[in-house]
Amino acid sequence: MRKAIFLEFLIGILACLSVFLVNAEDAYRYLTWTVTYGRVSPLGTHQQGIFINGQFPGPAIEGVTNDNLIVNVINKLDEPFLITWNGIKQRRTSWQDGVLGTNCPIPPNTNWTYKFQLKDQVGTFNYFPSTQMHRAFGGYGALNIAERSVITTPYSIPDQEFTLLISDWFKNFTDHKALRKRLDDGYTLPVPDSLLINGRPNSLSFIGQTGKTYKFRVSNLCIETSINFRIQRHTMTLVEVEGSHTLQEVYDSIDVHVGQSVAVEITLNGPPKDYYIVASSRFTKPVLTTTAILHYDGSHTPASLPLPTAPTYQLHWSMKQARTIRTNLTANAARPNPQGSFHYGTIPVVRTIVLENTAAKINGKLRYAVNGISYVDPSTPLKLADWFNIPGVFDLNTIKDKPTQGAPAKPGVSVIGLTLHDFVEIVFQNNKTTVQSWHLDGSSFYVVGYGNGQWTPDMRKRYNLADAVSRHTVQVYPSSWSAIYVSLDNKGMWNLRSAIWSRRYLGQQLYLRVWNNQSSPYTETDVPPNELYCGKAKHP
Repeated sequence: MRKAIFLEFLIGILACLSVFLVNAEDAYRYLTWTVTYGRVSPLGTHQQGIFINGQFPGPAIEGVTNDNLIVNVINKLDEPFLITWNGIKQRRTSWQDGVLGTNCPIPPNTNWTYKFQLKDQVGTFNYFPSTQMHRAFGGYGALNIAERSVITTPYSIPDQEFTLLISDWFKNFTDHKALRKRLDDGYTLPVPDSLLINGRPNSLSFIGQTGKTYKFRVSNLCIETSINFRIQRHTMTLVEVEGSHTLQEVYDSIDVHVGQSVAVEITLNGPPKDYYIVASSRFTKPVLTTTAILHYDGSHTPASLPLPTAPTYQLHWSMKQARTIRTNLTANAARPNPQGSFHYGTIPVVRTIVLENTAAKINGKLRYAVNGISYVDPSTPLKLADWFNIPGVFDLNTIKDKPTQGAPAKPGVSVIGLTLHDFVEIVFQNNKTTVQSWHLDGSSFYVVGYGNGQWTPDMRKRYNLADAVSRHTVQVYPSSWSAIYVSLDNKGMWNLRSAIWSRRYLGQQLYLRVWNNQSSPYTETDVPPNELYCGKAKHP
């Protein structure tokens, strides 16, 4: 009898435990996306855009920390296609990063399924095509990650959220192929004709109620253009930058450079009427401006001019503002421990890499280079070549840790070899007259310093080693440098690229191979069973 009672008790415990484990498992979100061409006319001229499930921009993903995403992408274009998940770290899963260094592109009229986790992340992100010049004509969308219910935020919970995707647009190109042809012919792109908000010029309205607080998630999805964002007669409290809670500084306007994202909170405390939401270009002639409307519910008073002014060419203003964006060291992030518990300023740097961007003529045509190497995608993804030890795809001696002096730029496959858990200093040196923007897949990094002129080791005295913001994309001002610290704790092959897409397309990118010789599912998953193979990589 006692054995029977004990057995029933044990079965009950196991049943309860199994229910708990099932309920404790992180959620799965299944998405099926069909990518097609479609007609768009944001500036009145019919052009060919790229749609996802018939939407331009594509559908927003609203996730929660640690959600698992299963995204089946069906490619109905006439070209191979990939989507990359901008700012998603792909912990242990560089196979899912969606760039040509890690994935074979999805052939036309076929599909491929991405499987990855929003592991330990919270904040404002996005996705877009990584192949060719596709992203210039669509295929992009928002990817927002909310905190789990057990995690508190260091700012007031907004009454509602709005997502704004700012992009630039070229009126005189029929499609992405025409844009690509101009670059292939050796010419730079002209200044874009307009800015768009969520794919539209000057036609969106966001409705709020007096006294309530709203979060605006703002992403710069331009391919060329830094922007300034502001709301007429309202101040903005910065609360998050690319997954990091920030000190809640108050701004009248804020610069958002190519590839970057911010979240700001606005309290509707003005007289009930309509107000302009404004995005304008930075460092361009002419200045491009687009607007949307912040509509107070119940108001019948339209927005009125003048638009709120903003800086246009002042580089010093922008750099000074960038230094005010700092991490909130007392805030929780995706986990219930303070962001500041990682004391990056006390960790010894094991390697310094200085990367200089240059323009060059190679075979008579314009190309861009990093430390003298203009990157060319091989037919075999670097990740597959590395995994299967395929020779002749890349080596670790093509690009050097410091700029080359005097030697002409040449094409090559640039890969820098690093060891898992290396703590590295990377300096971006920009001797050109335009603003650069650099993005790293697989990790966030601490932006420890900005400065004018040439970087030297003495510049480290100026670094912020206490509360620098952790993000995935950093701007580099003309004739200036930007320095980052990064803990390379995510094994894989990671794209370090210009976020200015024409420059990336023409060679301003490279890869970081973060590796150790231990095979473990805790540091990196095996090659996925649905992996696509191409080039020299054959299905095993």
